[in-house]
Amino acid sequence: MIRLFDKANYDFIKWRRVAFSVTGAIMLVGLVFLLTRGINYSIEFTGGTLMQVESAKRVETGVIRGALDAAGLNGAEIQTFGADTAFLIRARIAHSAATDEAAEAAVSTTVRGALDKSIGAGQYRVVRTEAVRPKVGRELQGKALMAILLSFVVTLIYLAVRFEWRFGLAAVVATAHDVIATIAFISVMHLEVSLIVVGAVLTVVGYSLNDTIIIFDRVRENLRKYRRQNLYEILNLSINETLPRSVLTHGTTIATTLALLLLGGEVIRPFAWDREALAR
Repeated sequence: MIRLFDKANYDFIKWRRVAFSVTGAIMLVGLVFLLTRGINYSIEFTGGTLMQVESAKRVETGVIRGALDAAGLNGAEIQTFGADTAFLIRARIAHSAATDEAAEAAVSTTVRGALDKSIGAGQYRVVRTEAVRPKVGRELQGKALMAILLSFVVTLIYLAVRFEWRFGLAAVVATAHDVIATIAFISVMHLEVSLIVVGAVLTVVGYSLNDTIIIFDRVRENLRKYRRQNLYEILNLSINETLPRSVLTHGTTIATTLALLLLGGEVIRPFAWDREALAR
């Protein structure tokens, strides 16, 4: 693969306007979906109902998840709790306008019905039921947004010191583009936004910056090495010189995220979707 692109001489900068138009269209579509459909937050952000259940026999979480999905509780979180027969179920009714008490009762009734079908009536007992208040969700939203903004500020300072301020500004703009495109993808696919997805967005920030810094480092070297060439030629040369590394990196990323997407299960799938979108 490295030998295949060893003497690459593609004119990438020539297609910059086409790339701007395509990415702009993608972000515009994502913005339309964001304005019309909004973001599908998980119960970590919106609040919901938590139930601790103990089963008389061992049951796969996938079976319980399928029953909950069939009952309309899509995106419910299921965790084993100390033993293979004990579960914590966090669920909510999507777009519910009911009060906390009414929503909690509705979720509890729906979960019990799903457990009757998946485990069997009388084969389990509900240890406790409690509400996860929306106040927790607001705190998590604020912290998640603050984490992304702080990463941008620190990145700008780091690149301004290591390179030049214009490189730092360009890197932040490029990274912001990747994050916005990822959020647009999340909205179009209507993925549920949980803390795992926030972690995926932060991974996008690191992944994007890593690529940007490597190319900028080569640009800086070539600016000193080829002083008579213009910036257009320097940028094309730098991208072509780092192309073998980029192809290998993105190729392995796509392979691993495909494995997570197909084999990782429901919990890790939104994270894999976001990484897959970035890799492509």
